[in-house]
Amino acid sequence: MDAFTAGLLQRIEATETDLTRARETGDEFLAEVEQGELEDLRRLAAEHGVEVTTAGV
Repeated sequence: MDAFTAGLLQRIEATETDLTRARETGDEFLAEVEQGELEDLRRLAAEHGVEVTTAGV
């Protein structure tokens, strides 16, 4: 796995964690921000052929 792929997958995982935490604490604004970031990261992964297994977030 190259550095780009590893870094991208790490960012996706961290963002999923942050999104879950925002939802659990009821922070709707932060949840929206994290959801947008997650969508952008997943789109970037798809554009570069990086397979993403999600935690269902």
